[in-house]
Amino acid sequence: MTYVVTENCIRCKYTDCVEVCPVDCFYVGDTMLVINPDECIDCGVCEPECPADAIKADTEPGTAGWKAFNAKYADLWPNISEKTEPAGDAAAWDGRDGKLLEAFGNADPAVA
Repeated sequence: MTYVVTENCIRCKYTDCVEVCPVDCFYVGDTMLVINPDECIDCGVCEPECPADAIKADTEPGTAGWKAFNAKYADLWPNISEKTEPAGDAAAWDGRDGKLLEAFGNADPAVA
């Protein structure tokens, strides 16, 4: 098992999770964060810290495809190890549907 960042992080980009991660396995893109599943030690301390409830265990329903998505972008994006300010309009985007399609051009995380 590993933890993955899911769709609700898109356009919110809260970094409370980054601050508590003991192994610095978060990576940051223009619109969201991801977790490198090969670096995650499955400690779970990040999950309750996410204000957008965007971090899930990859064994939870609805997380199919997110492990591959996180792995793909962790290889492309820079590592982040310190908390930063969230997106300026994060509250307005929190909970919106269709963010994956809008930001990545595909509604399936396994191919986005």
